[in-house]
Amino acid sequence: MKNQPLVSVLMPSYNSEKFIGIAIQSVLNSTYTNFELIVTDDNSTDNTYYIAKSFEEKDKRVKVYLNDKNYGDYPNRNKAASYAKGIYLKYVDHDDFIYPYGLEQLVHYMEQFPDAGYGLCSLDQDDNQIYPFELNPEEAYIRNYFQSSLFHKAPLSSIIKRDAFESVGGFTGKPFLGDFEFWHIISQKYKLVLMPQGIVWYRRHENQESKKLEKNSIQAFNYLVIGKQLVESEECPLDKISKRKVIDDYENKQVKAILSAGKHHSIKKALELKKESGMSFLTILKKILR
Repeated sequence: MKNQPLVSVLMPSYNSEKFIGIAIQSVLNSTYTNFELIVTDDNSTDNTYYIAKSFEEKDKRVKVYLNDKNYGDYPNRNKAASYAKGIYLKYVDHDDFIYPYGLEQLVHYMEQFPDAGYGLCSLDQDDNQIYPFELNPEEAYIRNYFQSSLFHKAPLSSIIKRDAFESVGGFTGKPFLGDFEFWHIISQKYKLVLMPQGIVWYRRHENQESKKLEKNSIQAFNYLVIGKQLVESEECPLDKISKRKVIDDYENKQVKAILSAGKHHSIKKALELKKESGMSFLTILKKILR
């Protein structure tokens, strides 16, 4: 690819001595050459930092930073982005993998749509259009809520223009659901490019953040809460009828989860979820009787 724009590959890391060498090497094997790899170690208690430093000593494109404290997942993602100089940001987590042609494909797709703020890959085939194609904010929300989910994708499946990332303030720092929230926020202002599968590889193991979410009912319920809040906001690009449908769906799912918690766990757990929802007992009752 001629005139390759600089890509800042961001690798926030913590206690990943088993995998980080594989992740770093996958980036270094890229056919796309104009990149910097930024590793921000979140005060690991194992050898993660030292393994990353060993790659820095061999390749000047690798830059390793040790955080002054443990920030946690999404603040560490922001920390990595703060060092970036590239036009594009590409997250490759410490336990994941990008195929050798991955960066080349992602940049090739994004460069076709100069007005887009970010792109998402690892999507199932679209039966009506060939990837890549672009969605405006309203189209992105409609596709996510009425056709096929988009905003569930992990940062690994994204490529983001740095100026767009900075203009929306990066990740808010909320645990577990930061990417879900971020796609909503950036899609309020910027167009989105959809891309196919086969660019990155997501590792599944017991210590990853998503496993923690499965065991935390409050955090899982917060997806419904924050999703509803984002759609209720004035910045949401959906029309009033579509917004009402999505909000009703979120409320119905919240009520279902509250009732399930009372039935299968305890009244205390149900009341905790009810408090998180912000719904009154009267609203919940109306939903049940509808």
